[in-house]
Amino acid sequence: MTASPKDRLPAWARPKDMLDLTRLAVPVAISRASFMLMSLTDAVLLGRYAPGELPYVLNGWLPIGVLFGFGMGLMIGVQVLTAELSGAGKANETGRIFRRGMIVALAYGVFATFACIVIARPLLDLIGFDEKLAQATTDCTHILAYGAIAHMGGMACQFYLEALRKPNIATAINMTAVAFNLIMGLMLVPDHGAIGVVWATTASRWFMLVLFVVAVVLLTPALRRSGAAPAGEFKRQNMVGVGTGVANIAEWGSFNLTFAIATLVSIDAGTVYGLAVQMMGVIFMIYVGMGTATSVRVAERFGRGDAVGVREASRLGVVASVALGLLMAGGLVLLREPIAVTWLNGSEVASAGAHLVPLLSVMLAAVAFVTLFDGLQAVGSMALRAQGAVWIATAIHVGSYVFVMLPLCWWLALHTELGVWGVIIGISVASLFAGVGQVLALEIKSARGVKFGLPEEAGRASVAVGH
Repeated sequence: MTASPKDRLPAWARPKDMLDLTRLAVPVAISRASFMLMSLTDAVLLGRYAPGELPYVLNGWLPIGVLFGFGMGLMIGVQVLTAELSGAGKANETGRIFRRGMIVALAYGVFATFACIVIARPLLDLIGFDEKLAQATTDCTHILAYGAIAHMGGMACQFYLEALRKPNIATAINMTAVAFNLIMGLMLVPDHGAIGVVWATTASRWFMLVLFVVAVVLLTPALRRSGAAPAGEFKRQNMVGVGTGVANIAEWGSFNLTFAIATLVSIDAGTVYGLAVQMMGVIFMIYVGMGTATSVRVAERFGRGDAVGVREASRLGVVASVALGLLMAGGLVLLREPIAVTWLNGSEVASAGAHLVPLLSVMLAAVAFVTLFDGLQAVGSMALRAQGAVWIATAIHVGSYVFVMLPLCWWLALHTELGVWGVIIGISVASLFAGVGQVLALEIKSARGVKFGLPEEAGRASVAVGH
């Protein structure tokens, strides 16, 4: 009897699994892209009305971006443990996971607010910004910090909804917030420049939190009485989160420092580089959506003790991210010139940023295929954490971004003739290291799980110790 074409496909490429990944990944990707879409909207508004003030906002994210990165990492534990329980048929018991996560989120938000206010100016003085740049950037950081509590609470809600396979709700809320941010920006930026941008962003965070809380209360078992928690569950929840948070500090903090390096080259270099990386960020958040969907599918199978299912869900995520990455990179190359013109040629200030259009167009093409490896590291690392390999993924992040990217960007940009192109080379090399490293580690870990078996309790113990 001849096998059908469907039966000849690898297990990870079966239509049923591909459809399941797509159904979860598309709304999650849109949700994740909305974060960078807000930033991109802000950057475009400033590029059109006050391009010289764009570095104030980009560098204003330096301390808060690092703290937000760690905080968002903390919330990954909510997503992973909720998906595990849901995969084991215990979705009604997930309320305790959410409630713990929300307490951690709000407490961390308070800490992040005060930490950013305290460290913003000393950090910029340490980097070497002049008085005008340092003060304007500090003002932006302080205003962004006022949204930290709302941002963290919103993340806890969003990750919980996605783990319960309700990503469309999170997507609708995020895109509503993008529209709200745009309206606020159009009202504030023409008269207030960078300060208007950051107030619009902060207001959007609080608007989003209100919508998320209402959705979680009405549509999930978040407030329902849960069964008694197994011993060590809260520790496991935080262990996954802390490991991811450290990785986010390495990645996000390092990328935010590259804005500072580009700005030290020149204000124009900082502006153009900032716009190019904002575009990378939008694409990256689509990958994060793919990684989140892959992570949920892997965690569900991990919760059931299905080692083969873990491996196949991981492989499908990687292959899908490569296909999506090639498509997006090619699209960015084709559209680079109209994007650059649109961003920098505002009708009311056509001369302010028009001279930067050719450089931005070339830079967008240069970063297009960097996004492919940037996406691979996102999907690979999230799939690793979903099956317990927390610190492996973290070590690859720290090595690639802290010990490869930052020194390379600093030296090439400021101590050679390359200027801002040295920063582009630095992020390219680091992304290659991170992408290849995470995918190799994922394949080894998944294959090992199949070889030695993955009993449910043994698998869960591996999460607890982070190996």
